Amino acid sequence: MAPGAAAPEAADAVHAREGEGLDAAGRRPLVVVGDLVWDVLIRTNTALLTGGDTYGEVELAPGGSAANAAVWARRCGTPTTFVGKVGRDRFGALAEEDLRDEGVEAYLIRTAAHLTGSVAVWIDHDGQRSMVSGKGADHALLPQELPRDLLAEARHLHLSAWALFADPPRAAACEAARAARAAGASVSLDPGSFQMIESVGVDAFVTLTAGLGVDVLFPNAEEAAVLAGGEDAPEAMAARLAELYPGALIALKLDADGALVLPPGGRPSAVPPQVNRLIDATGAGDAFAGAFLSRWLRGAEPAAAARFAVGVSEWVIQQVGARPPVDEELRGYLAGG
Repeated sequence: MAPGAAAPEAADAVHAREGEGLDAAGRRPLVVVGDLVWDVLIRTNTALLTGGDTYGEVELAPGGSAANAAVWARRCGTPTTFVGKVGRDRFGALAEEDLRDEGVEAYLIRTAAHLTGSVAVWIDHDGQRSMVSGKGADHALLPQELPRDLLAEARHLHLSAWALFADPPRAAACEAARAARAAGASVSLDPGSFQMIESVGVDAFVTLTAGLGVDVLFPNAEEAAVLAGGEDAPEAMAARLAELYPGALIALKLDADGALVLPPGGRPSAVPPQVNRLIDATGAGDAFAGAFLSRWLRGAEPAAAARFAVGVSEWVIQQVGARPPVDEELRGYLAGG
């Protein structure tokens, strides 16, 4: 530090809805650690004009793969605790407010050294999305900032690989998994991005993530193909992933083709889609993970949990954004599921 320079402001933490993530036995059915950002959604009804102008819709919405999964698990009825890091700024305050409104217990580390994360999401006229992720406070989470008491109470920990592609926050995510497993929790992982897996190297990614003791893996088809070495048939991809992650339940997200689940030592089960009206794919995989965990953690068979999750994610892709407001259609589905 330069002579006379002010010391950087220390991070603090806010614990919103403290205790809301506990079940009747005083344990936490689901703890999610990872990214919490704001999505700037840009949607056009025509192809983007490179170097030109076009009209479209621009919207600010809460996001972050880990936070999305936490919100969807809570919407599906599971008490959920989220642990993440935000800036001491307006976006950080809005993120805290949003999780509080969703009923998610949130332990948020706040820092003045980084802004709350943000992601630009371009949704093309076919409903497919492309993203540019800015590195904000969520990429600065440190192991010493983790709430050890909350992790020790977890029955299950969910991570997104967005917390593993760089360090920080990789060390914090790995320590969260170690602490949760030491307390007897199971662990699930969403691989996050096939491009980022390729950038860090498939072998390095598998070595790192398999070492977390993954019990449930939530890849999409592109991530599964990269991890499985070029296999493209769903059953073949799932079988290869089961070899790479021994003992893990593979819940393969297949977008318009539904899902496929492969329990440890079991047979694969295909879950067909019910609808296929894509408006925006943003957050559909996170919704699947949160919805699946909400049922699987309560004892549902993997295929049943996947059927429920496919229904939730199909509703999401017919809306705009990762966490659209719940309407009567979805409310009825959640009540019946």
